[in-house]
Amino acid sequence: MMSEPLVEVQKVKKYFNVGRNEAVKAVDDISFFINKGETFGLVGESGSGKSTLGRTIVGLHQATDGRIVFGGKETTSLKGKEARELNRTMQMIFQDPHASLNPRMRIIDIIAEGIDAHGLLKGKERKERVYELLKKVGLDAEHARRYPHEFSGGQRQRIGIARALAVNPDFIVADEPISALDVSIQAQIVNLLEDLKEEEGLTYLFIAHDLGMVKHISDRIGVMYLGQLVELTDSESLFDDPLHPYTQALLSAIPIPNPKEASTRERIVLEGDLPSPITPPSGCRFRTRCAHAMDICSKEVPEWKEARENHWVACHLFNETKGGKEYEKNHL
Repeated sequence: MMSEPLVEVQKVKKYFNVGRNEAVKAVDDISFFINKGETFGLVGESGSGKSTLGRTIVGLHQATDGRIVFGGKETTSLKGKEARELNRTMQMIFQDPHASLNPRMRIIDIIAEGIDAHGLLKGKERKERVYELLKKVGLDAEHARRYPHEFSGGQRQRIGIARALAVNPDFIVADEPISALDVSIQAQIVNLLEDLKEEEGLTYLFIAHDLGMVKHISDRIGVMYLGQLVELTDSESLFDDPLHPYTQALLSAIPIPNPKEASTRERIVLEGDLPSPITPPSGCRFRTRCAHAMDICSKEVPEWKEARENHWVACHLFNETKGGKEYEKNHL
């Protein structure tokens, strides 16, 4: 059973100025929480704001507005020693294991970066800690003296995971940690993350576009579209009965191994491209690609509604007073 929230995201916005009066609304008014010991999956198309949100939560980006609370403390108000301690307890695993490791540094120094920055260990203890971490992620102590170019993509990602673990964090943002890897390696990395979660008592924000893998690893899943959350529920409910038209389209694109089953499934093809996050559509941001769009969708932002127990959705189709009563009655 889940415990109290470890991470709370409250009406967070992250805008990037691109001109005198223009800004990319990468993350726009998002709220959710992640329970201690939970893996929270975050999915959506490229450009939906997933990675920006993850980086904002761990402090690599400063939020434009809103609050991020970690372990009961608002992170944006912390300074000095408290801020450094927070940095230690929140770590990140990056998408590209080729770009995220310094090619001029030996593996022992890459893994020990956080240890050195926080002054945790020195000398023999530092070296033994690195050896322990290498073993924990499935590598050998002898690898510590090598350089990143001597390793495969999967091995580099294991090194990145070891680096994140080095400072004993409580929370890790895994930003598409398998998307740059061969399919044959992806399951190994996901299984490693699951094992480490149990062994180290970790909490994850797992960002990905591979819905099948997200279903496998996540307790709950949030779906992002153009900087906003459109649906959030537990993994099983999302896949068994997705409510938002965008989620339905995403799930319809997942390959099915059985050709007979695949031939009978309806594929929902979205028209057009993801709109610009500088000038997003009025009202519902998905309306320009939605087959169910109504007049109200262009005029009002849909309410974030608990359509069923612990299943939240932002869609006018589930608002009885705005034209969606009949759809909701037939769908739920």
